[in-house]
Amino acid sequence: MKRSAGILLPLFCLPSPYGIGCMDKAAYDFVDFLASAGQKYWQILPLSATGHGGSDDSPYQSISAFAGNPYFISLSDLVEEGVLSAEECEDALGNLPYDKTDYDALHEKRLSLLRKAYERSNISGNPDFLDFVWDNAWWLDDYATFAAVRSFFGETAFSQWPEDIRKHWGFALDHYRRELYFDIEFHKYLQFQFFRQWKKLKDYANKKGISIIGDVPIYVSPDSADVWAHPELFRVDSNGKPTDVAGCPPDAFAEEGQMWGNPLYRWEQHRNTDYGWWRSRVYMAFRLYDVVRLDHFRGFDEYYVIPAGSENALNGHWEKGPNMELFCCIRHHLGDKQFIAEDLGFVTDSVRQLVQDSGFPNMKVLQFAFDVGDTYGKNPYLPHHHGENSVVYTGTHDNDTLLGWLESMDTEQVARLEEYFRRKGTEELHKAVMDAAMGSAANLCIIPLQDHLQLDGSHRVNQPGTVGKNWRWRVNKNLLTAERAEEILHLTCRFGRGE
Repeated sequence: MKRSAGILLPLFCLPSPYGIGCMDKAAYDFVDFLASAGQKYWQILPLSATGHGGSDDSPYQSISAFAGNPYFISLSDLVEEGVLSAEECEDALGNLPYDKTDYDALHEKRLSLLRKAYERSNISGNPDFLDFVWDNAWWLDDYATFAAVRSFFGETAFSQWPEDIRKHWGFALDHYRRELYFDIEFHKYLQFQFFRQWKKLKDYANKKGISIIGDVPIYVSPDSADVWAHPELFRVDSNGKPTDVAGCPPDAFAEEGQMWGNPLYRWEQHRNTDYGWWRSRVYMAFRLYDVVRLDHFRGFDEYYVIPAGSENALNGHWEKGPNMELFCCIRHHLGDKQFIAEDLGFVTDSVRQLVQDSGFPNMKVLQFAFDVGDTYGKNPYLPHHHGENSVVYTGTHDNDTLLGWLESMDTEQVARLEEYFRRKGTEELHKAVMDAAMGSAANLCIIPLQDHLQLDGSHRVNQPGTVGKNWRWRVNKNLLTAERAEEILHLTCRFGRGE
């Protein structure tokens, strides 16, 4: 990577109409905003299909490692195709708020509109659709069947389905694929539209000089097409329920650690298949993104194991992961790819060695650089410790906004920042941290849009360990002005990250 800069903004945060950011005009406008601001990268969160949980639809709890999120399909594009009307979209979703996402409403109303579009599309006779289905059958058949059967059973977890379909038996698959033929085709149609629209948007961004950074979450949801169709790859029992789950030990985010609930991998089985599932997953990721951020990178060195049913993560333990063997296999089969190692959290010498052996740039988050109690000046996230082969962030999607972080600090932590930067006051410290990120030796600087806009903590995307309020924030389009783009361009060029 050359010395450059980018902005972190999840796709669902865009100011699109109809309740959620998607691949409509707002996305193209944001690409234009990035280009005018001198940015070279747009970092988004996973585009994966999520299972509706009644409160939050976390992109890190994907019901498929391969499918795209149907919520991101542009309804406006479907209106242009003539399979929906603007009046239908407005009647169903026009009253949804622009500043946050209501997933319950989307699940009820947006999917109904997409179903209307499918029924009017005559998609079965579309040669492009038929080619898409054929080319993607290796993952699409199982995913679309899973999604249709899941809906048929009232969206209960597949571990609660009747035994024959729960265990993916052939005769049961034949039965449901006959009985639910049009429901299955509907989900294939959604994927066809998603990938077609995303390719168009990504091509537009690339032509504007903007590369896309996307995430590959290390785990999938316990209720996912992957676990259902390939239970031998996961640590689950005969009914598909996890025997051990993923998480992390106590850290700055959670005193009792975090229980993510995702099933862990049977790494020995992945090794026996030459990591075929992982190779396929990475292959698909690079169909979507130019650069892939490997979420929870330390889990490839050692991963935290929590017995299923535990109340918290305190009684977990570490086990060895696949280490460089996995990445050597990926490189052998797919060639050199651009990765970013998300090496945050509890970092050991073996994790540092894995980062070094991989050659992937790792992450430096400035909000972690000023923890009270660290040996003075030794914190590896401090700007003077950054190397070129790294990516610096003011904060990530899991952090508070920079302004929110500064406003919530205790006196001792404020004093540490003021001493380091030789500035006083929240406004001056905000500028100092932004300058430190842009001025870092790291080749790439990624700053969340909220920090460029100086928004407070009420605008954060996610607060780990909480439910009911995450993945909802959306930016006000009136903030994405030409004047703001000019300010970001000036900051970017001042530190040698623009053209």
